[in-house]
Amino acid sequence: MLTIYKTTEQGLETLETMANGAWVNAIDPTPDEMEKLINWGMDMDYINYSLDQDEMARMERDEEYTFILLRIPMYQPESDIPYNTVPLGMMILGNKIITVCRYNSDIFIPLTNGKHRYLKTGKRYRLALYIFLETASRYLNLLREINRATDLVEDQLQKSTRNREVLELLKYQKCLTYFATALRSNEVMMERVQKTQLFNYYEEDQDLLEDVLTENQQAIQMTSIATEILSGMMDAFASIISNNLNGVMKALAALTIIVNMPALVAAFYGMNVALPGEGHPYAFLMVFGISLALTATATYIFYKRDWF
Repeated sequence: MLTIYKTTEQGLETLETMANGAWVNAIDPTPDEMEKLINWGMDMDYINYSLDQDEMARMERDEEYTFILLRIPMYQPESDIPYNTVPLGMMILGNKIITVCRYNSDIFIPLTNGKHRYLKTGKRYRLALYIFLETASRYLNLLREINRATDLVEDQLQKSTRNREVLELLKYQKCLTYFATALRSNEVMMERVQKTQLFNYYEEDQDLLEDVLTENQQAIQMTSIATEILSGMMDAFASIISNNLNGVMKALAALTIIVNMPALVAAFYGMNVALPGEGHPYAFLMVFGISLALTATATYIFYKRDWF
């Protein structure tokens, strides 16, 4: 899907055809749409880089263009790994900027709904900075969601004897690993962008780049802290699950012994041999009393040993 945006006096508008100072946003482009991108000056190799799931963040600069590849976060609840990262390619070419991504990310929503008052599609490098900023902000939001999700799993783990909750934590640990790798890659790319002084034309752009680097560094630190906490939590709760299971086994063993006490007495008095008190009129009550006494004694002992 190709969408062409341009800032006018009325705000950000959607165009049907290419225009000077436009922003072309390509989401999972079809072959025909790729052909249009090529006609507008974007090389096919850069389109493929932007759609390749395994590409890492980097920047390539030439006299005629600047290509920036950024790893952006994605939330895909239907996937085995709900929080992942995908590449987003930005081609600053002539008087236009082209963005290419396989997925429609939430980072485009604040860019198109008027959140940033100073966003102008004609100022291509500033638009790229706003994309950087929204990417870092999206990482922070998703990291908070991961922290909340792990807190819920933590509450379930305290009484669990199954592996399902530990496997759930492992899933989030994988998500954090992908985030950490992508954020470090983005940081290296952004530092290179800063060294090339691409955004030194306006003082506002320099300040915006500093904000982007700060947000990205905060996301890296949050990811590192969350990873360490999650790793320690998994080790701790593996022991908790083992202890919970031991408690269940102790309770079952105690119940088995208690239930078998009356059966043991009944087994002795059920044999076809002469037994003490078998002729007594209250023989049954005596047997019942012995069974009850043994059961009560075993219950008291196990209760004192905290087996229940």
